[in-house]
Amino acid sequence: MIDWHGAPAVIVDTNVLIGQWMTDLVAREPMHILDGMRAGVLRFVVCDVLLAEYREVLLRPKLKCRHLQADEAVESFIAEIAGKATRIETQPGPRAPDPGDQMLWDLLCARDDLHLITVDKLLLKDRRMRGRVVTPEAFAAAWLQPDAR
Repeated sequence: MIDWHGAPAVIVDTNVLIGQWMTDLVAREPMHILDGMRAGVLRFVVCDVLLAEYREVLLRPKLKCRHLQADEAVESFIAEIAGKATRIETQPGPRAPDPGDQMLWDLLCARDDLHLITVDKLLLKDRRMRGRVVTPEAFAAAWLQPDAR
């Protein structure tokens, strides 16, 4: 069983969620963040815009050719994730370092206890959110319990 005991609530950037889902489909390797989300042991938040982004990206023709999942499977996956998430409203935050990620920045500003898991280099470099924006590897190293690895 995956153990994220004591981990803060997170926002999972689209690039991380989709990367973990694709790896899970193809390699059948443990994807600890996605596994924790699915099992309900990793607390995570979404907003309607983020769920729509997850769906839109997964349904892009180029990505569909890679994951080979029917639209119904994508919808089922999104519904599964949405059912385990806490939905919150975004709060206007400072300008995001990457304008295309303003929604993530606003979501991060909605609550001081949230962390953003991403691989976006511009977001990771921003000093204003230091310590709250982390890579999947850094988050797992800090919070995944040793006996679960």
